[in-house]
Amino acid sequence: MFRKSLRLLPALLCLAGSVYAQSHATHYPLTVENCGRSQTFHQSPQRVVTLGQHETELLLALGLGKSIVGTAVWFGRLPPPLAPAGQGLKRLADNAPGFEAVAAQRPDLVLAQYSWHLGPRGEVATRERFEALGIHTWVAPADCVGKAVTADSNGDGARTTPFTLESINREIDELARIFNVTERGQALRHQLKQRIGHARQQAARPGSAPLKVVYWFSSPRLNGDPWVAGGDGAPGWISRTLGLQNIIDSREEWPAVTWEHIARSRPDIIVIASMERRLYPADNAAAKIAFLNKDPVTREIPAVKQGRIIVVPAMSLNPSLRNVDAVEQIGKQLP
Repeated sequence: MFRKSLRLLPALLCLAGSVYAQSHATHYPLTVENCGRSQTFHQSPQRVVTLGQHETELLLALGLGKSIVGTAVWFGRLPPPLAPAGQGLKRLADNAPGFEAVAAQRPDLVLAQYSWHLGPRGEVATRERFEALGIHTWVAPADCVGKAVTADSNGDGARTTPFTLESINREIDELARIFNVTERGQALRHQLKQRIGHARQQAARPGSAPLKVVYWFSSPRLNGDPWVAGGDGAPGWISRTLGLQNIIDSREEWPAVTWEHIARSRPDIIVIASMERRLYPADNAAAKIAFLNKDPVTREIPAVKQGRIIVVPAMSLNPSLRNVDAVEQIGKQLP
């Protein structure tokens, strides 16, 4: 009897897995709320254009690369784990493409990382313009929930509530439902949680005062005011996760701050963004480092004098899956 039960076990496990998959399958039509808009999907999207590297990487991480028919808004290369799946992806533009270039791909869904590409004054188009053609649209929740462009902020906007990785987890869950890959979404979330826990343990400094940090993304002029991370964006979450103190106390995502102010705050660490984009002189990480070591104000900053300059991909400093990469990379290089 016991041997008979063992012979039946594989079949029972297979049946249980099938029941589990069916119980988590998406039932269409599916109506979702996204950044104040309600949309109904009657099937899983088959042709997707991604406006923003995070959206591209998220679909690849969910095993949905074959549905991507066009991409745009790139900061750099795909991370090694996603590079094989992303080979051959069509680039419509390195930065913002035109509306016609996107519509020509005949997408049934356009995903945007930033609302300035697909918002009321969208650089590519408004959501209404795509939806008038029967094309669904999506904006990353991290860019519209608890965040807005205000009268006092620059174009990057300001946070009304601090960013946490829960915004990314929420997007994973919602896109996984839309594409009917719920189990993959759950697996991805579990993997991120494990990595964060391990990185936090590795970076722990019990009994030590928090190290002070500043995050430099770019700037329109190397010797001008740099765009540095405010306290409530993705770098703020990275700092809190690693027990660091961001010296910039601002709700703005990337405010412009004088080097004199930064020098007075005496950061122990400077994290700079590396990217292939070349819209501004300070997009170049090597140029940033050279400036820090040469300028009479910045070269006296403790982080510069002690060589505590950490370079990370720009994508890892904007709300995205890569925030976990930044936690790992910065955590490994802390003194």
